[in-house]
Amino acid sequence: MKKVKFYFPDSHDYVDPTFDFEKETNNEHRVIQRDDKYAHEIFSQPVYDGILVSKAVVDGISGVKGKYSVAQRQRFFREGIYRFFRLPKSYSTIGDCGAFTYANKEVPPYSIHDVVEFYVNAGFTYGISLDHIIFEFSRSQLESHKKFSNEQLTECKRRKEITLDLANKFYKESLSESYEAYGVAHGWDPESYADSVRQLQSMGYKRISLGGMIKLKTPDILSVLKKIIEVKKSDTQFHLLGINRLNHIQEFASLGVSSFDSTAPLMQGLKDDKFNYHTHTDNYTSISVPQVEANNAMRKLVSSGAIDHDEAKRLEKASLQALIAFDKGNIEKNKVLDILCEYERLYSFKTSRRESMEKTLTDQPWKNCKCNVCHDLGIHVLLKRGAGRNRRRGFHNLYIAYQKLQKELALIK
Repeated sequence: MKKVKFYFPDSHDYVDPTFDFEKETNNEHRVIQRDDKYAHEIFSQPVYDGILVSKAVVDGISGVKGKYSVAQRQRFFREGIYRFFRLPKSYSTIGDCGAFTYANKEVPPYSIHDVVEFYVNAGFTYGISLDHIIFEFSRSQLESHKKFSNEQLTECKRRKEITLDLANKFYKESLSESYEAYGVAHGWDPESYADSVRQLQSMGYKRISLGGMIKLKTPDILSVLKKIIEVKKSDTQFHLLGINRLNHIQEFASLGVSSFDSTAPLMQGLKDDKFNYHTHTDNYTSISVPQVEANNAMRKLVSSGAIDHDEAKRLEKASLQALIAFDKGNIEKNKVLDILCEYERLYSFKTSRRESMEKTLTDQPWKNCKCNVCHDLGIHVLLKRGAGRNRRRGFHNLYIAYQKLQKELALIK
């Protein structure tokens, strides 16, 4: 089986293992991050092959704070990435600069020295060169000249040259360091991407990340890969930055892709409004039971007088009790739906979700899932209600995504 590795870009994604789902409370003695659990600590089997951490997330940039507190940042460098994340050595780690964070700046805000120091001090397996994102894309060089103005093309070329110049300097600085360097290829059409890859290979890079593709449709990504393969050396490996197209992994692998990273499975569990619980064969809509006193939208409805606080609390409690009783087989499905819809009419002015909720309650997908999250939470994993449940549902989606990846890879001959 060909191995294509999946990296999870972490952005402080962890859960409190002591969270009380009945009382809706965290342990009062909990120390955030130190006492919490990452996805690789929740499951009894891997849900990714490694993690990716951006310098912008840890350090921030001028005028924009990172997501780490001062104490967490200090401990991250003091302990190193493996100890900080409690990550087994069998996992790989990738460091990058977080180019989307500074995409609107004239030039990247870091120096090569800053980036090398970040990778070395944290103890990454791989480090990605400093880059500057190109947003424009067309399907051919000819179309580029028709589609983009002279100013747009000039800016594209400027950012490409900045990225390649930085990659050349980064490669030389990285030769004597403990991590293995990745160059970043950017472009605005397949030909310019291929030219970036050619130049990076001539610098000495055997690992190349393909950036700026998150917004591209799958046929466009494939068009870039098919053009790049024309200049690819036999020992060059590609990493797709921010791409999660599991149905096309076999084709990606045939075109030189050896790894990719994505937060999509987690973020869909947290934020997707329709299909946010995934299975191997179908996707389901979580059941919304908003917290009257902790949900911002609910607080605004109460404070404006649009809904009655006591009535909302009564229906919130009734909905939770009905769902828990249903999970135990103590109440009929239609009775649960009636209660949920009564609460829904109070806080939502959109079309009722009774049909999607009925499908979820009919199929009861959490009972067929073998992952640790579903086993431990039961129906709570399907409730759209606070970070304690929502992030665990995202973790479940990571589990499913990784299982799907392994099935796709097993089909590669």
